Amino acid sequence: MLYFRMILVMAVSLYISRIVLRELGVSDYGIYSLVGGFIALFGFLNAAMSSATQRYLTFDLGKKDYARLQKTFSAALTIHMGIALIVLLFAETLGLWYVNNKMVFPPERTYAVNVVYQFSIAASLLGIILVPYNALIIAREKMNVFAYISIVEVVLKLAIVFMLVFFASDKLIAYAILTFVVSFIIRMTYQAYCRKQFKESKYKFEWDKAYYKELISYSGWNLFGQSANVLANQGTSVLFNLFHGVTINAAISIANQVNTAVYGFVSNFQQAFNPQITKTYAAEEYASHKRMVLTASKFSLIIMSLMSAPILLFPNMFLTLWLGDNLPEYVTQFVQIVLLYSLIDALSGPFWTSAYAIGRVKKYNIGISTINFLTLPLIYLLLKIGVKPYMAFLTRLFISMSIQAYRYYFVNGFLRFKFKEFIPYIWRIAALFTINIALSLLSGFMQVETLKSFLIALIILEVMLITVVVFIIMTKPERLLIKSYIKK
Repeated sequence: MLYFRMILVMAVSLYISRIVLRELGVSDYGIYSLVGGFIALFGFLNAAMSSATQRYLTFDLGKKDYARLQKTFSAALTIHMGIALIVLLFAETLGLWYVNNKMVFPPERTYAVNVVYQFSIAASLLGIILVPYNALIIAREKMNVFAYISIVEVVLKLAIVFMLVFFASDKLIAYAILTFVVSFIIRMTYQAYCRKQFKESKYKFEWDKAYYKELISYSGWNLFGQSANVLANQGTSVLFNLFHGVTINAAISIANQVNTAVYGFVSNFQQAFNPQITKTYAAEEYASHKRMVLTASKFSLIIMSLMSAPILLFPNMFLTLWLGDNLPEYVTQFVQIVLLYSLIDALSGPFWTSAYAIGRVKKYNIGISTINFLTLPLIYLLLKIGVKPYMAFLTRLFISMSIQAYRYYFVNGFLRFKFKEFIPYIWRIAALFTINIALSLLSGFMQVETLKSFLIALIILEVMLITVVVFIIMTKPERLLIKSYIKK
Protein backbone atom coordinates (compact mmCIF):
# COMPACT_ATOMS: atom_id res chain seq x y z
CA MET A 1 0.00 0.00 0.00
CA LEU A 2 2.82 2.40 0.83
CA TYR A 3 4.51 1.75 -2.51
CA PHE A 4 1.29 2.19 -4.46
CA ARG A 5 0.76 5.45 -2.61
CA MET A 6 4.35 6.50 -3.23
CA ILE A 7 4.30 5.82 -6.98
CA LEU A 8 1.11 7.81 -7.40
CA VAL A 9 2.31 10.63 -5.14
CA MET A 10 5.66 10.81 -6.93
CA ALA A 11 4.12 10.92 -10.42
CA VAL A 12 1.54 13.54 -9.46
CA SER A 13 4.06 15.61 -7.46
CA LEU A 14 6.46 15.79 -10.39
CA TYR A 15 3.62 16.85 -12.67
CA ILE A 16 2.42 19.42 -10.12
CA SER A 17 5.89 20.96 -9.93
CA ARG A 18 5.99 21.32 -13.71
CA ILE A 19 2.62 23.09 -13.86
CA VAL A 20 3.27 25.28 -10.81
CA LEU A 21 6.64 26.39 -12.23
CA ARG A 22 4.94 27.22 -15.53
CA GLU A 23 1.99 29.06 -13.97
CA LEU A 24 3.91 30.98 -11.32
CA GLY A 25 7.14 31.60 -13.21
CA VAL A 26 10.68 31.11 -11.86
CA SER A 27 10.60 34.21 -9.60
CA ASP A 28 7.25 33.49 -7.87
CA TYR A 29 8.12 29.79 -7.64
CA GLY A 30 11.35 30.75 -5.87
CA ILE A 31 9.42 33.09 -3.55
CA TYR A 32 6.95 30.36 -2.57
CA SER A 33 9.69 27.80 -1.85
CA LEU A 34 11.74 30.34 0.11
CA VAL A 35 8.81 31.50 2.29
CA GLY A 36 7.74 27.91 2.94
CA GLY A 37 11.30 26.97 3.84
CA PHE A 38 11.59 29.93 6.18
CA ILE A 39 8.43 28.86 8.03
CA ALA A 40 10.03 25.44 8.49
CA LEU A 41 12.77 27.16 10.51
CA PHE A 42 10.14 27.83 13.20
CA GLY A 43 9.05 24.19 13.10
CA PHE A 44 12.15 22.91 14.89
CA LEU A 45 10.14 22.46 18.11
CA ASN A 46 7.62 20.34 16.26
CA ALA A 47 10.33 18.29 14.54
CA ALA A 48 11.87 17.49 17.91
CA MET A 49 8.59 16.49 19.54
CA SER A 50 7.46 14.48 16.50
CA SER A 51 10.29 11.98 16.96
CA ALA A 52 9.58 11.70 20.67
CA THR A 53 5.85 11.15 20.03
CA GLN A 54 6.54 8.42 17.45
CA ARG A 55 9.06 6.70 19.70
CA TYR A 56 6.93 6.69 22.87
CA LEU A 57 3.72 5.56 21.15
CA THR A 58 5.53 2.70 19.40
CA PHE A 59 7.44 1.79 22.57
CA ASP A 60 4.19 1.58 24.59
CA LEU A 61 2.71 -0.71 21.93
CA GLY A 62 5.86 -2.87 22.04
CA LYS A 63 5.40 -3.17 25.81
CA LYS A 64 1.63 -3.74 25.32
CA ASP A 65 0.92 -1.04 27.91
CA TYR A 66 -2.35 0.43 26.57
CA ALA A 67 -3.12 2.61 29.58
CA ARG A 68 0.22 4.34 29.16
CA LEU A 69 -0.43 4.55 25.41
CA GLN A 70 -3.52 6.72 25.94
CA LYS A 71 -1.63 8.83 28.44
CA THR A 72 1.22 9.30 25.95
CA PHE A 73 -1.14 10.35 23.15
CA SER A 74 -2.98 12.93 25.27
CA ALA A 75 0.25 14.34 26.68
CA ALA A 76 1.76 14.55 23.19
CA LEU A 77 -1.29 16.36 21.83
CA THR A 78 -1.19 18.87 24.70
CA ILE A 79 2.49 19.55 24.06
CA HIS A 80 1.92 19.95 20.30
CA MET A 81 -0.80 22.53 20.97
CA GLY A 82 1.72 24.43 23.07
CA ILE A 83 4.31 24.14 20.29
CA ALA A 84 1.79 25.55 17.79
CA LEU A 85 1.31 28.64 20.00
CA ILE A 86 5.08 29.15 20.34
CA VAL A 87 5.60 28.83 16.57
CA LEU A 88 2.78 31.32 15.97
CA LEU A 89 4.41 33.80 18.36
CA PHE A 90 7.86 33.56 16.74
CA ALA A 91 6.48 33.58 13.20
CA GLU A 92 4.39 36.71 13.75
CA THR A 93 7.21 38.65 15.42
CA LEU A 94 10.76 37.72 14.49
CA GLY A 95 9.73 35.93 11.30
CA LEU A 96 7.52 38.73 10.02
CA TRP A 97 10.29 41.26 10.64
CA TYR A 98 12.84 39.17 8.72
CA VAL A 99 10.53 38.62 5.75
CA ASN A 100 9.84 42.34 5.33
CA ASN A 101 13.30 43.67 6.14
CA LYS A 102 15.93 41.09 5.19
CA MET A 103 14.49 38.66 2.64
CA VAL A 104 15.48 39.38 -0.97
CA PHE A 105 12.57 39.51 -3.47
CA PRO A 106 11.21 41.94 -6.09
CA PRO A 107 9.72 44.99 -4.26
CA GLU A 108 6.45 44.83 -6.21
CA ARG A 109 5.79 41.35 -4.73
CA THR A 110 5.78 42.56 -1.09
CA TYR A 111 2.01 42.15 -0.63
CA ALA A 112 2.00 38.70 -2.23
CA VAL A 113 4.94 37.57 -0.09
CA ASN A 114 3.12 38.59 3.10
CA VAL A 115 -0.10 36.82 2.11
CA VAL A 116 1.84 33.64 1.25
CA TYR A 117 3.67 33.94 4.57
CA GLN A 118 0.45 34.12 6.62
CA PHE A 119 -1.17 31.13 4.92
CA SER A 120 2.09 29.18 5.22
CA ILE A 121 1.99 29.83 8.98
CA ALA A 122 -1.60 28.59 9.18
CA ALA A 123 -0.77 25.41 7.23
CA SER A 124 2.25 24.82 9.46
CA LEU A 125 0.16 25.10 12.64
CA LEU A 126 -2.30 22.52 11.30
CA GLY A 127 0.62 20.20 10.55
CA ILE A 128 1.98 20.55 14.08
CA ILE A 129 -1.32 19.55 15.72
CA LEU A 130 -1.67 16.66 13.23
CA VAL A 131 1.55 14.93 14.35
CA PRO A 132 0.18 12.77 17.23
CA TYR A 133 -2.61 11.40 14.99
CA ASN A 134 -0.19 10.62 12.19
CA ALA A 135 2.26 9.01 14.63
CA LEU A 136 -0.49 6.83 16.13
CA ILE A 137 -1.51 5.46 12.72
CA ILE A 138 2.12 4.55 11.92
CA ALA A 139 2.73 3.07 15.39
CA ARG A 140 -0.39 0.93 14.91
CA GLU A 141 1.09 -0.07 11.51
CA LYS A 142 -2.09 0.90 9.65
CA MET A 143 -0.05 1.68 6.56
CA ASN A 144 -3.01 1.22 4.21
CA VAL A 145 -4.90 4.06 5.92
CA PHE A 146 -1.81 6.26 5.86
CA ALA A 147 -1.51 5.48 2.14
CA TYR A 148 -5.19 6.22 1.39
CA ILE A 149 -5.12 9.63 3.10
CA SER A 150 -1.85 10.55 1.37
CA ILE A 151 -3.42 9.67 -1.99
CA VAL A 152 -6.40 11.89 -1.21
CA GLU A 153 -4.00 14.70 -0.29
CA VAL A 154 -2.02 14.51 -3.52
CA VAL A 155 -5.21 14.33 -5.62
CA LEU A 156 -6.47 17.49 -3.91
CA LYS A 157 -3.13 19.18 -4.60
CA LEU A 158 -3.43 18.19 -8.26
CA ALA A 159 -6.92 19.70 -8.35
CA ILE A 160 -5.74 23.06 -7.03
CA VAL A 161 -2.98 23.15 -9.65
CA PHE A 162 -5.59 22.76 -12.39
CA MET A 163 -7.58 25.52 -10.73
CA LEU A 164 -4.59 27.88 -11.04
CA VAL A 165 -5.12 28.05 -14.79
CA PHE A 166 -8.46 29.82 -14.24
CA PHE A 167 -7.07 32.55 -11.96
CA ALA A 168 -6.42 35.71 -13.92
CA SER A 169 -5.20 37.71 -10.90
CA ASP A 170 -2.29 36.85 -8.58
CA LYS A 171 -1.71 33.11 -8.93
CA LEU A 172 0.91 33.00 -6.16
CA ILE A 173 -1.65 34.17 -3.59
CA ALA A 174 -4.30 31.80 -4.94
CA TYR A 175 -1.90 28.86 -4.71
CA ALA A 176 -1.02 29.67 -1.07
CA ILE A 177 -4.70 29.88 -0.06
CA LEU A 178 -5.68 26.67 -1.82
CA THR A 179 -2.71 24.80 -0.33
CA PHE A 180 -3.89 25.83 3.14
CA VAL A 181 -7.41 24.54 2.38
CA VAL A 182 -5.96 21.13 1.45
CA SER A 183 -3.95 21.07 4.70
CA PHE A 184 -7.12 21.75 6.70
CA ILE A 185 -9.08 18.95 4.99
CA ILE A 186 -6.28 16.40 5.57
CA ARG A 187 -5.90 17.46 9.19
CA MET A 188 -9.59 16.84 9.89
CA THR A 189 -9.51 13.49 8.05
CA TYR A 190 -6.67 12.12 10.20
CA GLN A 191 -8.38 13.24 13.40
CA ALA A 192 -11.75 11.76 12.41
CA TYR A 193 -10.21 8.36 11.54
CA CYS A 194 -8.18 8.08 14.74
CA ARG A 195 -11.08 9.04 16.98
CA LYS A 196 -13.27 6.41 15.34
CA GLN A 197 -10.73 3.55 15.31
CA PHE A 198 -8.41 4.02 18.30
CA LYS A 199 -9.85 4.62 21.75
CA GLU A 200 -6.50 5.95 22.98
CA SER A 201 -6.91 8.93 20.60
CA LYS A 202 -9.71 10.34 22.74
CA TYR A 203 -8.05 13.42 24.18
CA LYS A 204 -8.05 13.65 27.95
CA PHE A 205 -6.06 16.30 29.75
CA GLU A 206 -4.23 14.77 32.69
CA TRP A 207 -1.45 16.63 34.49
CA ASP A 208 1.36 14.28 35.45
CA LYS A 209 4.39 16.45 36.08
CA ALA A 210 6.88 13.57 36.08
CA TYR A 211 5.61 12.16 32.79
CA TYR A 212 5.48 15.52 31.04
CA LYS A 213 9.01 16.14 32.27
CA GLU A 214 10.14 12.79 30.82
CA LEU A 215 8.59 13.53 27.42
CA ILE A 216 9.91 17.08 27.30
CA SER A 217 13.36 16.03 28.51
CA TYR A 218 13.58 13.39 25.80
CA SER A 219 12.39 15.83 23.15
CA GLY A 220 14.61 18.58 24.60
CA TRP A 221 17.80 16.85 23.49
CA ASN A 222 16.03 15.84 20.32
CA LEU A 223 15.20 19.53 19.87
CA PHE A 224 18.91 20.29 19.98
CA GLY A 225 19.50 17.78 17.19
CA GLN A 226 16.49 18.80 15.13
CA SER A 227 17.29 22.50 15.37
CA ALA A 228 20.71 21.82 13.88
CA ASN A 229 19.10 19.79 11.11
CA VAL A 230 16.46 22.40 10.30
CA LEU A 231 19.04 25.19 10.34
CA ALA A 232 21.24 23.18 7.98
CA ASN A 233 18.37 22.48 5.57
CA GLN A 234 16.43 25.73 5.57
CA GLY A 235 19.30 28.00 6.57
CA THR A 236 21.14 26.87 3.45
CA SER A 237 18.31 28.25 1.30
CA VAL A 238 18.36 31.55 3.22
CA LEU A 239 22.14 31.91 2.73
CA PHE A 240 21.94 31.22 -0.98
CA ASN A 241 19.11 33.76 -1.22
CA LEU A 242 21.28 36.43 0.43
CA PHE A 243 24.11 35.89 -2.07
CA HIS A 244 22.25 34.93 -5.27
CA GLY A 245 18.56 35.94 -4.98
CA VAL A 246 15.36 33.93 -5.55
CA THR A 247 16.46 32.29 -8.81
CA ILE A 248 18.94 30.09 -6.96
CA ASN A 249 16.15 29.19 -4.50
CA ALA A 250 14.10 27.92 -7.44
CA ALA A 251 17.02 25.64 -8.39
CA ILE A 252 17.37 24.35 -4.81
CA SER A 253 13.59 23.83 -4.57
CA ILE A 254 13.54 21.78 -7.79
CA ALA A 255 16.45 19.67 -6.51
CA ASN A 256 14.56 19.05 -3.27
CA GLN A 257 11.40 18.15 -5.22
CA VAL A 258 13.34 15.52 -7.18
CA ASN A 259 14.86 14.20 -3.99
CA THR A 260 11.49 14.05 -2.21
CA ALA A 261 10.00 12.05 -5.09
CA VAL A 262 12.92 9.62 -5.32
CA TYR A 263 13.41 9.29 -1.55
CA GLY A 264 9.75 8.33 -1.26
CA PHE A 265 10.73 4.82 -2.34
CA VAL A 266 13.06 4.60 0.66
CA SER A 267 10.91 6.42 3.22
CA ASN A 268 7.96 4.11 2.55
CA PHE A 269 10.20 1.07 2.95
CA GLN A 270 11.60 2.41 6.21
CA GLN A 271 8.21 3.55 7.46
CA ALA A 272 7.05 -0.06 7.34
CA PHE A 273 10.22 -1.19 9.14
CA ASN A 274 10.56 1.52 11.81
CA PRO A 275 7.79 0.40 14.21
CA GLN A 276 9.28 -3.10 14.25
CA ILE A 277 12.79 -1.78 14.91
CA THR A 278 11.49 0.10 17.96
CA LYS A 279 9.26 -2.75 19.15
CA THR A 280 12.05 -5.39 18.98
CA TYR A 281 14.24 -3.17 21.16
CA ALA A 282 11.38 -2.54 23.60
CA ALA A 283 10.81 -6.32 23.81
CA GLU A 284 14.59 -6.82 24.38
CA GLU A 285 14.94 -8.95 21.24
CA TYR A 286 18.40 -7.54 20.54
CA ALA A 287 19.62 -10.09 17.96
CA SER A 288 16.51 -9.53 15.86
CA HIS A 289 16.87 -5.77 16.35
CA LYS A 290 20.47 -5.71 15.06
CA ARG A 291 19.64 -7.88 12.08
CA MET A 292 16.70 -5.67 11.18
CA VAL A 293 18.77 -2.46 11.42
CA LEU A 294 21.53 -3.73 9.10
CA THR A 295 19.13 -5.30 6.61
CA ALA A 296 16.85 -2.26 6.42
CA SER A 297 19.86 0.04 6.02
CA LYS A 298 21.39 -1.95 3.17
CA PHE A 299 18.13 -2.40 1.29
CA SER A 300 17.34 1.30 1.75
CA LEU A 301 20.57 2.10 -0.09
CA ILE A 302 19.75 -0.45 -2.79
CA ILE A 303 16.30 1.06 -3.40
CA MET A 304 17.65 4.62 -3.39
CA SER A 305 20.44 3.66 -5.80
CA LEU A 306 18.10 2.01 -8.30
CA MET A 307 15.87 5.09 -8.33
CA SER A 308 18.53 7.80 -8.37
CA ALA A 309 21.08 6.26 -10.77
CA PRO A 310 19.37 7.38 -14.02
CA ILE A 311 19.04 10.94 -12.70
CA LEU A 312 22.66 11.03 -11.52
CA LEU A 313 23.87 9.93 -14.96
CA PHE A 314 21.42 11.96 -17.10
CA PRO A 315 20.29 14.90 -14.93
CA ASN A 316 19.84 17.41 -17.75
CA MET A 317 17.74 15.04 -19.88
CA PHE A 318 15.56 14.13 -16.91
CA LEU A 319 14.97 17.74 -15.89
CA THR A 320 14.24 18.85 -19.47
CA LEU A 321 11.66 16.08 -19.92
CA TRP A 322 10.07 17.04 -16.63
CA LEU A 323 10.19 20.84 -16.62
CA GLY A 324 11.00 21.83 -20.19
CA ASP A 325 13.88 24.04 -21.29
CA ASN A 326 13.25 26.84 -18.76
CA LEU A 327 15.66 25.50 -16.12
CA PRO A 328 17.26 27.68 -13.42
CA GLU A 329 21.05 27.92 -13.44
CA TYR A 330 22.99 25.20 -11.55
CA VAL A 331 19.88 23.05 -11.09
CA THR A 332 21.51 19.89 -12.55
CA GLN A 333 24.45 20.09 -10.13
CA PHE A 334 22.13 20.73 -7.18
CA VAL A 335 20.03 17.69 -8.12
CA GLN A 336 23.07 15.42 -8.22
CA ILE A 337 24.44 16.65 -4.89
CA VAL A 338 21.06 16.36 -3.14
CA LEU A 339 20.66 12.78 -4.38
CA LEU A 340 24.17 11.82 -3.24
CA TYR A 341 23.65 13.00 0.32
CA SER A 342 20.21 11.38 0.30
CA LEU A 343 21.97 8.07 -0.36
CA ILE A 344 23.71 8.64 2.99
CA ASP A 345 20.36 9.52 4.58
CA ALA A 346 18.90 6.27 3.22
CA LEU A 347 21.60 4.33 5.06
CA SER A 348 21.08 6.29 8.24
CA GLY A 349 17.30 5.87 8.65
CA PRO A 350 17.30 2.49 10.47
CA PHE A 351 20.29 3.54 12.62
CA TRP A 352 18.48 6.76 13.50
CA THR A 353 15.40 4.75 14.56
CA SER A 354 17.60 2.39 16.59
CA ALA A 355 19.31 5.31 18.34
CA TYR A 356 15.97 6.75 19.43
CA ALA A 357 14.68 3.35 20.49
CA ILE A 358 17.76 3.03 22.72
CA GLY A 359 16.73 6.34 24.28
CA ARG A 360 20.16 7.75 25.19
CA VAL A 361 19.41 10.91 23.26
CA LYS A 362 21.74 13.33 25.07
CA LYS A 363 25.04 11.88 23.85
CA TYR A 364 23.57 11.10 20.43
CA ASN A 365 22.24 14.59 19.74
CA ILE A 366 25.30 16.40 21.07
CA GLY A 367 27.49 14.50 18.60
CA ILE A 368 25.14 14.82 15.63
CA SER A 369 24.38 18.50 16.24
CA THR A 370 28.00 19.52 16.71
CA ILE A 371 28.76 18.22 13.22
CA ASN A 372 25.54 19.60 11.70
CA PHE A 373 26.04 23.12 13.07
CA LEU A 374 29.18 23.37 10.92
CA THR A 375 27.07 23.43 7.75
CA LEU A 376 26.05 27.09 7.70
CA PRO A 377 29.38 28.70 8.61
CA LEU A 378 31.18 26.56 6.02
CA ILE A 379 28.67 27.41 3.28
CA TYR A 380 28.75 31.09 4.26
CA LEU A 381 32.55 31.23 4.04
CA LEU A 382 32.56 29.50 0.65
CA LEU A 383 29.89 31.83 -0.76
CA LYS A 384 31.67 34.84 0.72
CA ILE A 385 34.93 34.06 -1.11
CA GLY A 386 33.05 33.63 -4.38
CA VAL A 387 32.97 29.85 -4.80
CA LYS A 388 30.40 28.64 -7.35
CA PRO A 389 27.07 27.82 -5.65
CA TYR A 390 27.13 24.11 -6.43
CA MET A 391 30.66 23.79 -4.97
CA ALA A 392 29.46 25.43 -1.75
CA PHE A 393 26.46 23.08 -1.76
CA LEU A 394 28.86 20.09 -1.69
CA THR A 395 29.39 20.93 1.98
CA ARG A 396 26.06 19.20 2.67
CA LEU A 397 27.42 15.91 1.30
CA PHE A 398 30.56 15.93 3.46
CA ILE A 399 28.58 16.89 6.57
CA SER A 400 26.11 14.07 5.91
CA MET A 401 28.95 11.52 5.60
CA SER A 402 30.49 12.72 8.88
CA ILE A 403 27.15 12.49 10.70
CA GLN A 404 26.59 8.94 9.50
CA ALA A 405 30.05 7.87 10.68
CA TYR A 406 29.17 9.18 14.16
CA ARG A 407 25.77 7.46 14.03
CA TYR A 408 27.44 4.10 13.38
CA TYR A 409 29.80 4.72 16.30
CA PHE A 410 26.95 5.63 18.68
CA VAL A 411 24.64 2.69 17.90
CA ASN A 412 27.50 0.21 17.98
CA GLY A 413 28.34 1.37 21.48
CA PHE A 414 25.03 -0.15 22.69
CA LEU A 415 24.36 -3.00 20.24
CA ARG A 416 27.96 -4.27 19.89
CA PHE A 417 27.88 -5.48 16.31
CA LYS A 418 30.15 -8.45 15.75
CA PHE A 419 32.99 -8.16 13.24
CA LYS A 420 31.59 -10.91 11.03
CA GLU A 421 28.17 -9.24 10.73
CA PHE A 422 29.35 -5.62 10.34
CA ILE A 423 32.29 -5.86 7.90
CA PRO A 424 30.28 -7.57 5.08
CA TYR A 425 27.68 -4.82 5.47
CA ILE A 426 30.33 -2.06 5.27
CA TRP A 427 32.09 -3.26 2.11
CA ARG A 428 28.81 -3.86 0.29
CA ILE A 429 27.41 -0.38 0.97
CA ALA A 430 30.80 1.20 0.17
CA ALA A 431 30.83 -0.55 -3.23
CA LEU A 432 27.30 0.61 -4.06
CA PHE A 433 27.92 4.19 -2.97
CA THR A 434 31.10 4.31 -5.09
CA ILE A 435 29.05 3.29 -8.14
CA ASN A 436 26.67 6.20 -7.55
CA ILE A 437 29.52 8.71 -7.24
CA ALA A 438 31.03 7.36 -10.46
CA LEU A 439 27.70 7.83 -12.28
CA SER A 440 27.48 11.48 -11.21
CA LEU A 441 31.07 12.12 -12.37
CA LEU A 442 30.37 10.46 -15.74
CA SER A 443 27.25 12.57 -16.38
CA GLY A 444 29.23 15.24 -18.26
CA PHE A 445 30.43 12.65 -20.76
CA MET A 446 27.15 10.73 -21.20
CA GLN A 447 24.79 12.81 -23.35
CA VAL A 448 21.56 11.52 -24.90
CA GLU A 449 19.72 13.60 -27.48
CA THR A 450 16.38 11.84 -27.90
CA LEU A 451 13.77 10.26 -25.63
CA LYS A 452 14.31 6.89 -27.32
CA SER A 453 18.07 6.87 -26.64
CA PHE A 454 17.41 8.02 -23.06
CA LEU A 455 14.99 5.13 -22.43
CA ILE A 456 17.39 2.59 -23.95
CA ALA A 457 20.27 3.91 -21.82
CA LEU A 458 18.04 3.86 -18.74
CA ILE A 459 17.07 0.20 -19.28
CA ILE A 460 20.71 -0.83 -19.83
CA LEU A 461 21.80 1.05 -16.70
CA GLU A 462 19.10 -0.48 -14.50
CA VAL A 463 19.79 -4.03 -15.76
CA MET A 464 23.49 -3.57 -14.98
CA LEU A 465 22.73 -2.17 -11.53
CA ILE A 466 20.26 -4.93 -10.66
CA THR A 467 22.85 -7.51 -11.71
CA VAL A 468 25.45 -5.94 -9.42
CA VAL A 469 22.93 -5.73 -6.56
CA VAL A 470 21.74 -9.33 -6.88
CA PHE A 471 25.13 -11.02 -7.29
CA ILE A 472 27.43 -8.73 -5.27
CA ILE A 473 25.48 -6.58 -2.81
CA MET A 474 22.94 -9.18 -1.64
CA THR A 475 23.89 -12.22 0.42
CA LYS A 476 22.96 -15.73 -0.66
CA PRO A 477 20.11 -16.07 1.90
CA GLU A 478 18.67 -12.76 0.67
CA ARG A 479 18.78 -13.94 -2.95
CA LEU A 480 17.02 -17.17 -1.99
CA LEU A 481 14.37 -15.24 -0.05
CA ILE A 482 13.63 -12.96 -2.99
CA LYS A 483 13.55 -15.94 -5.34
CA SER A 484 10.93 -17.62 -3.13
CA TYR A 485 8.79 -14.44 -3.20
CA ILE A 486 8.99 -14.33 -7.02
CA LYS A 487 7.93 -17.98 -7.25
CA LYS A 488 4.89 -17.26 -5.05
